[in-house]
Amino acid sequence: MSPDLQPTAAIYNLLDYDARRFTSAEMQLKKVLPDWISKAGSLELKTALEKYMAFTEEHIQKMDSFIKTSKKTLPTLSNRVMQSFIQEAKEKLKSRSDAMFKDACLIDCVLEITRFKINTYGTAAAFAKAVELSQPASVFHEAEVQELQMNKRLAELVIEDNFA
Repeated sequence: MSPDLQPTAAIYNLLDYDARRFTSAEMQLKKVLPDWISKAGSLELKTALEKYMAFTEEHIQKMDSFIKTSKKTLPTLSNRVMQSFIQEAKEKLKSRSDAMFKDACLIDCVLEITRFKINTYGTAAAFAKAVELSQPASVFHEAEVQELQMNKRLAELVIEDNFA
C-alpha cells in the first residue's frame, strides 16, 4: 500500500468499525423505544419518541448499507456506551412512578443519548469528509442533523411542559 493510501484506508477502517458500533447502538435503542413510548405521559413526548423511533430505524438501514459497501463480513460490535445509557434510564424510571417524573426522566435520558450520538456521528462525518469519502460523510452528517433535531425538540418540551 502506498503511503498516500494509508491514511484513507485507516480512516475507512475506523469508519467501518464505528458504523458497526452505531448499528449496535441504534438496534439497542430501537428495542427499548417502544417501552419508553408507552411510559410517556404527554402526547407531545410520545409523538417525539415515535419520530425518534423512525430516525433510529433509518439510521440502522443506512449503517447497514454503509457496512455492505465496505465488502467486509465483520460482526456487529456491541455498544457498551448505549447499554449504559439504557440501563441508567431503566434505573431512573424505576425510582418513581408519577407521570411528570417519568416524562422528565425520559426527556433527560434521551437528551443524553442524542448528545452522545451527535458527537459520534459528527466525528464520523468529519473524518469521512477529511478523506473525501463523500457518501459516508453524507450519511453520518444526516444522522447527526436528525439527532440535533430531536435534541432541540426535547429541549423545547422541557420549556413547553414547564418542568420547573
